[in-house]
Amino acid sequence: MNETGVRDVEAVVVGAGQAGLSAAYHLRRAGYEPERDFVVLDRSPRPGGAWQFRWPTLTYGKVHGMHALPGMELTDADDDRPSSEVIAGYFADYERAFGLRVRRPVDVRAVREGGGGRLRVETSEGVWSARALINATGTWERPFWPRYPGGEGFRGRQLHTADYPGPDAFAGLRVVVVGGGTSAVQHLLEIAEVADATTWVTRRPPVFREGPFDEARGRDAVALVERRVREGLPPQSVVSVTGLPMTTAMERARAAGVLDRLPMFDRVTPTGVAWADGTAVDADVILWATGFRAALGHLAPLGLREAGGGIRLEGTRAVRDPRVHLVGYGPSASTIGANRAGRAAVREIRTLLAESPPDAAGSSQRALAAAV
Repeated sequence: MNETGVRDVEAVVVGAGQAGLSAAYHLRRAGYEPERDFVVLDRSPRPGGAWQFRWPTLTYGKVHGMHALPGMELTDADDDRPSSEVIAGYFADYERAFGLRVRRPVDVRAVREGGGGRLRVETSEGVWSARALINATGTWERPFWPRYPGGEGFRGRQLHTADYPGPDAFAGLRVVVVGGGTSAVQHLLEIAEVADATTWVTRRPPVFREGPFDEARGRDAVALVERRVREGLPPQSVVSVTGLPMTTAMERARAAGVLDRLPMFDRVTPTGVAWADGTAVDADVILWATGFRAALGHLAPLGLREAGGGIRLEGTRAVRDPRVHLVGYGPSASTIGANRAGRAAVREIRTLLAESPPDAAGSSQRALAAAV
């Protein structure tokens, strides 16, 4: 800590979900010590990243594509337990096993230019000065709520996937589910079992993916998202480029008419939703399964966004400030992508730190030769 009370470290990791823990693991493996050389700051109250907030009926067996964190497998998980419990427990064990010493709950409020080649990270627990920042804040804290005429006058209840409590809350009700992603379909299948009526509404016709999601399809999907990021555009949702995986449960629901989709309504009425052609559907609840946006507001003082609204990256580095690395963003938003991005970010940071000696007030000078 320097004379002003600002704590000096080589790097700050913001967020302790899959991407943040991967980055912290690789920093340790590269020879950096938690608290002395880097700090991990997490806004959530406990381990688990966004998984800790998932609804109780999303059991571990229903989770698609959960990839283990580097260096430690998730073993003997009970498929019938809520994913929020299974994965939160796994993350907690992981933090302990590798001594990552995550600080929580800490709200990172702003990242600014700190002078001398350093970044100033302002938080609810004080200020850190760092030569590099790994941002792994994900999207859960920024649910996207579309605005439609009449929304404020709806007499029923409106909620978002971020607030979804499970299907029991919708028993006997008429529910409109809005959104074409995996979460929307999962909600719809559950709610249809207990609701009086369900209506599925999407902006575009959903595309169902038949057959396995093989390596070639995965590469193609990542390439499409990566291209948008290179062009400085906001990343697309995963489903927009991969399609919806057709499961046995979805096939049954489609046969039963649950997945009969309507185009997006034009307005919300006091008693439901309505279309320009005069069609109307009464509803007690509108559930907005409309996705999330990257939680990057704390980076605004650095001016990283391009004219298209996104942050352009080279690897994991922000083009406008190579001290800032984004992991779990764009093409690395999957669990396996987050792991790889955490490793890549640490490699790039080691190069940056080796090429830029610390300033006079900077932190310690240690060899950076340890392999990642």
